Amino acid sequence: MTKPFLSIENLTQTYPDGQGGTMTVFENATFGVEKGEFVCILGHSGCGKSTIMNILAGLAEPTSGVVVMDGREVSGPSLDRGVVFQNYSLLPWLSTLKNVSFGVAARHPEWSKAEVLEHSRKYLAMVGLEGDVIHRKPSQLSGGMRQRVSIARAFANHPKLLLLDEPFGALDALTRGTIQDELLKIWGDSGQTVFMITHDIDEAILLADRILLMTNGPFARVAESVEITIPRPRNRTAIVEHPNYYAIRNHLVQFLGKRSKELAGQASDGATQSPETVRIDLTDAADEPTPEPRLRAVNT
Repeated sequence: MTKPFLSIENLTQTYPDGQGGTMTVFENATFGVEKGEFVCILGHSGCGKSTIMNILAGLAEPTSGVVVMDGREVSGPSLDRGVVFQNYSLLPWLSTLKNVSFGVAARHPEWSKAEVLEHSRKYLAMVGLEGDVIHRKPSQLSGGMRQRVSIARAFANHPKLLLLDEPFGALDALTRGTIQDELLKIWGDSGQTVFMITHDIDEAILLADRILLMTNGPFARVAESVEITIPRPRNRTAIVEHPNYYAIRNHLVQFLGKRSKELAGQASDGATQSPETVRIDLTDAADEPTPEPRLRAVNT
């Protein structure tokens, strides 16, 4: 059986509990992400989503288990994995343009300065940043602009895997919607693989090909993999009219509100914890013609 592009295999993370024992955050988590796929992960705070993200980024080591990307085990940070954080993580002493070109120059040392700047400007333009704004420092930008810079910086480096850690959590609804649309456009053009943490169910349905659902911790696990059976391109105002939208949304709400607690705290006893695939598709039912009402006699 061929491995997926990104393979998470029996990943376990434990920490000292402060009383001489250990606390297991998640245990034997096993799942995969295909090349070019956009996957979101949902779960309550404390279930280990950010820990998984840090392991995928090479910023943390798991207690046990491995992460294999493109046939190689992940160990330490790499330009092949780009990260967009919620807090932007821009270099405050550099301009907007230089925050992007800094990484591009490291990724492509053979390029001339002009090529680096041209490439950096291209990706800033993709997120709506052009003109004098690219010469401003992060302190002179709004929160939405800073997140745009962070996204442009990540995509400009052409990572094999893009990791998004609640990138829109601190933004207002209008700005968040605009940047989500820009993210979808860049991802559609680049075909890069994306793994994203979010707490927003509607955001996950709009963006993802699949949504992974985690149970509550301790002993959290990735319990379900929900396919988003809504065709692309997706429009936030039209997507709610699709017959699968509310069926998928209700399933996610039920899991997070009820089943994530019911399935919590169950040790694996050494067994691999792979998610159950869930596919909800009501389009066939929606296409069926409504039957004509049958007439019947009524005694009066």
